[in-house]
Parts: sequence; structure tokens; C-alpha cells
Amino acid sequence: MAHPNPHISGNPPVIRQLDEAAINRIAAGEVVERPASAVKELVENAIDAGATRISIDIGDGGKTLIRVTDDGCGIAPDDLALALSRHATSKIDGSDLLNIHTFGFRGEALPSLGAVGRLSITSRAAGQDAAQIRVDGGTTSAVKPAALRAGTTVELRDLFYATPARLKFLRTDRAESLAITDVIKRLAMAEPSIGFTLRDISGAGQGRVTFRADAETGDLFDALHARLARILGRDFADNSLAIDATRDGLRLFGYAALPTYSRGAAVAQYLFVNGRPVKDRMLTGALRGAYYDFLSRDRHPVAALFLDCDPELVDVNVHPAKSEVRFRDPALARGLIVSALRHALGNAGHRASSTVAAGVLGAMTPEPTGARVYQMDRPSLGARTAAYAAQAPGFGEMENQFSGRVVDVRDTCEDAQQADEQRPLGAARGQVHENYIIAQTATGMVIVDQHAAHERLVYEKLKAQMAENGVAAQALLIPEIVDLSEADAARLLEIAPDLARLGLTVEPFGGGAIAVREIPAILGEVNASAMIHDILDELADLGTSHSVQARIEAILSRVACHGSIRSGRRMRAEEMNALLREMEATPHSGQCNHGRPTYVELKLADIERLFGRT
Repeated sequence: MAHPNPHISGNPPVIRQLDEAAINRIAAGEVVERPASAVKELVENAIDAGATRISIDIGDGGKTLIRVTDDGCGIAPDDLALALSRHATSKIDGSDLLNIHTFGFRGEALPSLGAVGRLSITSRAAGQDAAQIRVDGGTTSAVKPAALRAGTTVELRDLFYATPARLKFLRTDRAESLAITDVIKRLAMAEPSIGFTLRDISGAGQGRVTFRADAETGDLFDALHARLARILGRDFADNSLAIDATRDGLRLFGYAALPTYSRGAAVAQYLFVNGRPVKDRMLTGALRGAYYDFLSRDRHPVAALFLDCDPELVDVNVHPAKSEVRFRDPALARGLIVSALRHALGNAGHRASSTVAAGVLGAMTPEPTGARVYQMDRPSLGARTAAYAAQAPGFGEMENQFSGRVVDVRDTCEDAQQADEQRPLGAARGQVHENYIIAQTATGMVIVDQHAAHERLVYEKLKAQMAENGVAAQALLIPEIVDLSEADAARLLEIAPDLARLGLTVEPFGGGAIAVREIPAILGEVNASAMIHDILDELADLGTSHSVQARIEAILSRVACHGSIRSGRRMRAEEMNALLREMEATPHSGQCNHGRPTYVELKLADIERLFGRT
């Protein structure tokens, strides 16, 4: 049986004007998706008001109560009713929607919240009396006097009570609370000079503080570093690199973690445009592109990056939630992020994350003995060398039974040994299981994975040679024709010069078809059509493509793997020390081609603590 078309009616449709309450509820569906959205809008209003301290109280994940208190400039009694009108704002005058310097500017949040919940605003502006206004499901009460010392308190109760269907789509109280905490953390990163306190007051009592960040002092980088250490943890602060780069009116600053300090999911990537937290595919793609040569596909970088520019260079009026932005020149923004991060990672040299050593120490920590052992002063270098040489024959006798080998320090002069110990990776002292080099530094010891370390060194050399000499191209005897849509063909031909530098030559072949005439010789026999479609998928997703370069570098990585020192090979003392010196001089040598650490450094104080010598 055929079903009637619901869009066909016997009576012509009638156009009617919706009432204000319906308009506000429709707008609330865009602006206020969940309690975290309401918290975001209210806290941003407090920041725009010049607050230095902001307190947020929530009940039942924000479903029954959201209260935001600030010490900002306040609202005059005569302006309270106007503040609840749609598109009424003090942020802009409407003459220029591209010159926006505040978080809010649309004038939709307060009337939308009042349309779907029970909203009250109590405020006191400087030199005026405090006043309060209430709106309940779109019905506004008269302004009345109130008691408040300064600033503004906005209280939202029973969110979505006026639209019960929306309540069914909310998640558990815990999930909504976590979403609110994430919103506050992002805004706290953007404003280190403001103090934030988040309190959960579900049930009876004073509740509990779930997040607190006091106002930080100092210059931009000191305050931001302290705030990030409080929010993301001391480990991130200790293993991150300061970023500060400028290009054509855009400035990028913030902190990005070392590749060896990575996560299993993209949950610790915080991006800001003109101080506004955003979730932008182009920016996250640029971040991923900057690390793609240092991390495997199942690892993700950690970063908090701030991109500042003239407001006219970016459009923040893309979506009512204001979490998306559109750049006038997206390629410029993306290029700045990639180049700045790669420059910082290159300057980090052989540095690896300290959390690697912490994990090793955690695995090695013995059960507490309870008795304190007093340690003698460490012997001098001469005494240690003599004792080491005296003990060497004993190790030599065990050589056939155990895989550990001791380097005879008598083979090298004492001055050279002492000089090597002062270097970051120290002087080689032995080899364990024919794969791990044990080196002694002035402050502890270093364990190096010889295969992983040499693999990275060879890989970097191959990349440098490729960059210097270019990528050899192999001409196809019969060009391969790939049929595409005209839009895809145009998008691909736009980056044809970039592909040609990587050895992939494509030309138009009429209509939407393109001809692949040359491919990178190092790739051997490839499916050109599949490669072209992979490139187009990356262009659609990220706005750029690393597909060809990634394939080439994957082969270089395999060549480096086969051409590096293998596990099981015994190395002489001079070979081990040469490897350590080359690691110190080569960028990115702190991690292998897959993002794993190539060495672990253990401080002497930590080693002595393992043996109860402190």
C-alpha cells in the first residue's frame, strides 16, 4: 500500500509569525545544547564583564542548578530587562561583525536560558543599587531591589523544564558534570589572570570543590605555564616546549608536549583563537600534521596553543555556539602551526619525556624496608675508576654465562671519560642483552636502546638527503587515467606543484579526469588511483594532504630500520660513545620513528632511593 506524502496537503500552507517564546526556545536548541553550554555562556559573560574571580556552583550535573557569581562591572537596574531581550548586547554596536574582541556578541544566551529554565539575575553596577530580575519559561517578572555587594550572580534552575523532551537527551549527572568541568578548564586556560572555582552542591551541605584555579601572576608565558601545570598536571609542564612564532599578522604561542609524552586519544588538545576555545578541524589537522613524523597512528600529541590575530582575519560568527571559526587565509594559519611546532621539536634535540624515567622507577620501586640506611659520600673519580678496573675481571669470568658486558675504562684516558660524563647522555659503561647501552652521566645513568636510537639517526639522515637532492620520479610508460568529479580534479590540480616536488606528476586530461604521468621512484609499483583518492580524502578532511610524503617517509623509515644497528650486535666502547654523541647532535633522537623513547635517564638520587640509601 502506498503511503501518502506528508508534505502534500489539500490546503495550501499558511505563513505565520512565531511568538517570542517559541523563537527563544528554538534559539535555545542551538545555543544551549546541554548544561555545559549554559555554563560556557554565563562564564564567558562574566569574563567579558571584567571579572577577576568567578565562582560556579552546579547541582545534579547542572540539570537542577547552575549559579555563576563574578566580581565584574555589573548591570544597571534599567538595563536588566533589556539584557533578557533577544539580540540585546553591550559587546558590539552591530556596525562591524568582523571586529569582535569579546567572547559574547550575539545577545542570545540569556533570553534562550530564560525560555527553557527558571533564570534570575542579581547585579550591582558601580555607584548604583543592586537589583534582580527573574524569567520563568519565557515569562519575565518586574525588576526589584536586591542585596548584593558587587558584580553579578546568575542563577539558572531546572534547565529544560519548559522543554521536557530535551531532558531525555541529557546524559548522567556524572557525564554532564565532567562536561562542565572541561568547559571551565578550557576557559581557565584562556584566562590565567582570573581565578575560577567550580563547586558541586548536589544534595545537602556546602558541596565540594571539584576544580579550583587561583589567579596567576607574572608575564604571559609564566602565568600560562603555571595555569597549565595546575590544569594539565606537572608532568605536562615539565615535558612541554614553549611555542612563540609570528607570521603575517598571526601569532602562535603556548606549549606543546614532547612526542614521547603523548596520549592514546586526542583528548588533551586545547586550541584557542583570540582567547576563545575552539574545536576546529583545520587547526587539529595542523597539530596532527606537525607530529605525524614522530608519532604512530594510535598516539596523539598533547598541546595548548593560542592563535592571536586581528579580529578581521577570522570569522567567529559561524555558529551560535561560537566554537567554530573560519580564517580568511586558512593556509597561513595552518602553515604557522606546523612550522612553529616542527621548529620547536627540532630545537628540543635528543630530549625525551621525563615520565618515561618515572615509569621505570615506579616499576622498580621495592617494598619499603622500614630501616634507614646511611650512605657514605660518593668516592672520587679516581677511586671509582680503580675499583671498577679491579672488579672487571670478575665480570669477564661471567661473560659466557650472562649477556652483560663491561666496557674497560682503562682503554680510554681518564680526562676523556670525565669529559664524556659531563655530556647529556654521558659515557658508555657497558652493554646489556646486546641491545641496551648503559652510560654514566655526572648526575646518574642513561639506558639507550641501540637499535631504536640508530634507526632514528639513519632516518633523519635519509630525510636530509631527500630534502637536499629531491625525490626521484619514475615516469610511467603508459600514464594512468583517473576519473574524478570536476570539483575533485580542480582540488587536486591546485596542489599539483606540491605533489610534483614529491615525485608525483599529475595533469588534466579533460573533464574531471586527470593523468598520472610520474610517481615517486622509491615507492616502486603503486596503485596510482588509490593513492589519488587517499590524497583527496585528506584534502576533504584536513584541507591539505601528507599522503605521498607519508608513504615516502614510511619507506625511508623501513630502510632506516634495516640499515641500523641490529639488536644482538655487540658494540665496542668507541662505537657506543659515538652513537651517544650523534644522538646529542641529531634533532628528534629522543624518540624512535614510532614515537617510543630511545633512552631512559635515571638520576642518581632516584637510584639510591630505590636501594634505601637516602
